[in-house]
Amino acid sequence: MQRTTHRSLLLARPVVVALAAAVALTASSCAKSEDDASDSKKSPAAADAGQKVVTPKPGSKTCTIDAYGGEKIDLKDATVGFSQSEKEANPFRIAETQSIKDEAAKRGVKLLTANAQSQFSKQISDVQDLLAKGADLLVIAPLNSDGWDPVLQAAAAKKVPIVTIDRKINATACKDYVSFIASDFVEQGRRAADQMIEATGGKGEVAILLGSAGNNVTTERTKGFKERVAEKAPGLKVVFEQTGDFTREKGQQVTEQLIQSKPGIKGVYAENDEMGLGAVAALKGAGKKAGDIKIVTVDGTRNAVQGVVDGWISGVIESNPRFGPLAFQTLDTFTRGEEVPQDIVIQDSAYNGDNAERDLGKAY
Repeated sequence: MQRTTHRSLLLARPVVVALAAAVALTASSCAKSEDDASDSKKSPAAADAGQKVVTPKPGSKTCTIDAYGGEKIDLKDATVGFSQSEKEANPFRIAETQSIKDEAAKRGVKLLTANAQSQFSKQISDVQDLLAKGADLLVIAPLNSDGWDPVLQAAAAKKVPIVTIDRKINATACKDYVSFIASDFVEQGRRAADQMIEATGGKGEVAILLGSAGNNVTTERTKGFKERVAEKAPGLKVVFEQTGDFTREKGQQVTEQLIQSKPGIKGVYAENDEMGLGAVAALKGAGKKAGDIKIVTVDGTRNAVQGVVDGWISGVIESNPRFGPLAFQTLDTFTRGEEVPQDIVIQDSAYNGDNAERDLGKAY
């Protein structure tokens, strides 16, 4: 990606203690989902549900405000703009936004928010509007990975640092944006494959309900799953792939087609919980019994984990959406002139038949 503004990169140094402290931060958000199976009451397990950071590898690249080309600012005096990508019908997005709002309130930081309602053109204009309204710092949950040049150029002109969460922007770290905070999506795919191999015995035909096109989450969760299956279970064949756009309705529609076209299917890997829950609805509608077709999903929503308890879902790989504490800690460290990692990787847990009922309170 080309830009007229050029910033020199700072040589990587060990990650500062201030950011490492973010490992211990937890968010209190436990959001309602779409079904009665989920409620907003907190359980004792919720206290352990915050994001924890994987220890950065030696030599990991970092960024400072001097290298980025910004200006120091006291976070307490700053206005932070948050751009949410998708409609807040998905429990992941509900919990993500609430976590950002909760942390801003906790720190006494002025927060401006916008929701793109799953429209990329709207998200671009949303972020431009946040800049026009005076946002000093930006936290963006991107809908797509490409197409961000107008926003990056506008932010650079005003020297506004950007932290991206959950999905990656295809741009240059410590030049176009400061840090990317997210899970290791390839590893999530590998872990989902491990659960599918265990559930199916490593043999038979399986399907993938792909996430939406145009973002790194879908690409990397698919890559990790296929690589692990090829490595560990060559007898497990992926015979069907179709996008469910990360939505429950589309996941149900695609699964209805699947069980008609591939009646012998043994497993479904859904690249998020909402599609997986749609698959469950399709199987119930077709008269299937719990466990007839093994389902593995990624996210960790309350309803999906309940699906494990009820036997409809074999396993759920967590993708923790509670970004608020870590995003604001990163901004605080950065705006004080200290270095932050360019890539901040979250350590995710998982749910299966052994722990789903016990750990249901950690789900969102």
